[in-house]
Amino acid sequence: MLRRLRSRNRGAETTSIQAANLMRHLRGALQLLDWLTERGLTLRTARQGDLDRWLTSDGANLHREVGHFIRWARAQKLTDLERPAVKWAGPQQAIDSETRWEHARRLLHDDTLKPEDRVAGLFVLLYAQWPAAICRLTTDHVTTDGQTVRLLLGDEPVELPEPLAGLVLQLVAARRGHARLGDQGTSRWLFPGGQPERHVSSDRLTERLRQLGLRPGQDRSTALFHLSTELPAALLARMLGIHITVAVAWQRASAGDWTTYAAHVSRRPNRQGAQPGEAH
Repeated sequence: MLRRLRSRNRGAETTSIQAANLMRHLRGALQLLDWLTERGLTLRTARQGDLDRWLTSDGANLHREVGHFIRWARAQKLTDLERPAVKWAGPQQAIDSETRWEHARRLLHDDTLKPEDRVAGLFVLLYAQWPAAICRLTTDHVTTDGQTVRLLLGDEPVELPEPLAGLVLQLVAARRGHARLGDQGTSRWLFPGGQPERHVSSDRLTERLRQLGLRPGQDRSTALFHLSTELPAALLARMLGIHITVAVAWQRASAGDWTTYAAHVSRRPNRQGAQPGEAH
């Protein structure tokens, strides 16, 4: 993983998202290996049924990351296990976009939800952030001059619109983890965890988002799909903290699909009575 990362970056510094992603892959591999060890198994002796049993167990929550590990181990002739890759080809229906905005509106205006969950969900839906990257944000990533609120996700800050800007400032002022001792709203983490001086785990944050009805992986991909139609790849990479090759790939993937999607939307009548093609 380190060799591949160094080759991809070509001497550039590793981003926080890349580091978080690498750690998730390592945790996924360790989860599976620990589970096998507890049952007296190894990658060599485990059978496909053992892998399937782990995938359906309560502790298995990093399926995608483990898939990468299994495919690597198989290529190295360390195991006979199989975990085929599943490639998401972009939004398949207009409902992907509509559901994204429905979730965003709910998180922006539903005061009954926890501010930290609302902000985290909106970072996924609007700025295509992984929970692993969100949980590592600190108060230093948020700046304001009294009028404008900016969030640093990559090399260039993103100017946050209202009411999201107000929600983020509210979170900075009142953030609090679940620890009984230590953290009393003074943590540097934007999303404090259950232990003093620790941020919330990405797994825990992912579960909280799922309880809100979000699908972080799918929602992030949908956000990237639409953002890539609006921003140049280089700017997208600098603002969101993603690698330039990822931004370019998404822009190419969305170029043809977006034309078809937009045409479909333009022919669909507005639920409120607007004519086809009018702004919704």
